Amino acid sequence: MEAVPPLYRVAGAAGPQGDEDRLGVPDGPGGPLDELVGAYPNYNEEEERRYYRRKRLGVLKNVLAASAGGMLTYAVYLGLLQMQLILHYDETYREVKYGNMGLPDIDSKMLMGINVTPIAALLYTPVLIRFFGTKWMMFLAVGIYALFVSTNYWERYYTLVPSAVALGMAIVPLWASMGNYITRMAQKYYEYSHYKEQDDQGPQKRPPRGSHAPYLLVFQVIFYSFFHLSFACAQLPMIYFLNHYLYDLNHTLYNVQSCGTNSQGILSGFNKTVLKTLPRSRNLIVVESVLMAVAFLAMLLVLGLCGAAYRPTEEIDLRSVGWGNIFQLPFKHVRDFRLRHLVPFFIYSGFEVLFACTGLTLGYGVCSVGLERLAHLLVAYSLGASAASLLGLLGLWLPRSVPLVAGAGVHLLLTLSLFFWAPTPRVLRHIWILYVAAVLWGVGSALNKTGLSTLLGILYEDKERQDFVFTIYHWWQAVAIFTVYLGSSLPMKAKLAVLLLTLVAAAASYLWMEQKLRRGVVPRQPRIPRPQHKVRGYRYLEEDNSDESDAEGERGGGGGGPGDGVEEEAPPAGPRPGPEPAGLCRRPCPYEQALGGDGPEEQ
Repeated sequence: MEAVPPLYRVAGAAGPQGDEDRLGVPDGPGGPLDELVGAYPNYNEEEERRYYRRKRLGVLKNVLAASAGGMLTYAVYLGLLQMQLILHYDETYREVKYGNMGLPDIDSKMLMGINVTPIAALLYTPVLIRFFGTKWMMFLAVGIYALFVSTNYWERYYTLVPSAVALGMAIVPLWASMGNYITRMAQKYYEYSHYKEQDDQGPQKRPPRGSHAPYLLVFQVIFYSFFHLSFACAQLPMIYFLNHYLYDLNHTLYNVQSCGTNSQGILSGFNKTVLKTLPRSRNLIVVESVLMAVAFLAMLLVLGLCGAAYRPTEEIDLRSVGWGNIFQLPFKHVRDFRLRHLVPFFIYSGFEVLFACTGLTLGYGVCSVGLERLAHLLVAYSLGASAASLLGLLGLWLPRSVPLVAGAGVHLLLTLSLFFWAPTPRVLRHIWILYVAAVLWGVGSALNKTGLSTLLGILYEDKERQDFVFTIYHWWQAVAIFTVYLGSSLPMKAKLAVLLLTLVAAAASYLWMEQKLRRGVVPRQPRIPRPQHKVRGYRYLEEDNSDESDAEGERGGGGGGPGDGVEEEAPPAGPRPGPEPAGLCRRPCPYEQALGGDGPEEQ
């Protein structure tokens, strides 16, 4: 008669059930301890290398998708707004299409909503970014831009003005979350490129200061190369549609007497009729439908191709510092002398973009060579800025102050030249000077934008502060744009004087900040409160708190685990061995977590 195996295995002895467990480790007292608590026997280093390469490609995909989404969003917004203002400016178009509806009053209130609403953005932008998350804030803001496009199908006060106010509310959250997103992607790319060094240092050790700076510089160059192309893409409706309906310069500039530095306001004396024939409503609907489709494409790019900027656990920690603290922290960051010294540059960054779109192209360009060449001037500015963004890569070899100071120097020379130049209306022989000025202004803009965003990402590496810092940056830009909106009727000499003074103050203040940092002056940063979790789950009862912030990790010995900038995917092989024995209390690395388990603890 066959022996019946015992119901339970005898501890420490190999029974008839077999002498190996499911991992292939011999059972019993003779089993080697290293095989039990050490690395997985099926570890494949080549598969792990491929896994992290896929993660790096995912980060690159995120950067390209965010850059393309931002470019398409801004191109649709600028192109539609430009076409809308030109059509509404024409007296014949207003009378035939809308009668006594008061279209100029609607346009003025719409521009007021776009320019005035962002002044309040400092109060709600950090709260919205922490509540929705960086990626979802980008998606919602792009959706609001698409909403603004959709309201132009039915142009009425109750459609245009509310959508303009909503768009004004979304401007600062969109660009603050974009800046934060690109910075986080650079940090993730560093982590996925140096995963072996991080395993050697241990999960509690932060990367060295400035280690992600080269990747951040490259990603910001990519982002702004795409972004500045939006000005060229915005001119496509003008070039392929609206230019066929415009009068030439002899009609539109008939009453214009002075241009350039001698001009007053915006296009004083410009003819009230600029359209020689009115575009058909069906053609306008087709153009607006194409713009609407591009806006939806931008939404899909952000939604489908952009991964999360933080892990879910990190998102919880960022919210758990308290909504009152989140509301106050942007104001508390004013204590930091670095931000105070950069405020003049933030303001100038807003001034120079508006001057390129209104002062240079309208006061010098359209005023002298006609409205039909507006699109070509902006295309020259756009292509010059997009190509010059690549010059930001010089920061890989030169000191970080060189791009910012070089951009300021280019703008300084151009501003001084424009101060003494008054082109003659209806004369085309100086048109090449306008194109050169537009390209050079684009070069200065590219160095300014790339240098500022990279500098902020280097000075503020802590993931708990980045959204606050980028909010402050883009809020000051919005304040500058609002100031330009208020002073649009000033003489050109006054505008150039304000631009020149702001530029000199910005460069001097920035160089002073760099001098303080070289002397070793320590900035005073507000303390980020410790996350207060209301839910007591197993994650928060561990001795090793993986949700602790980076700054707290430096102070108290804890540290945040490496965040995940893209969606996790399961690799085809087991985890790699660490340099030290993988005991039962060791935290799993991201490669082990991607297997769906928690490393040796589950074995």
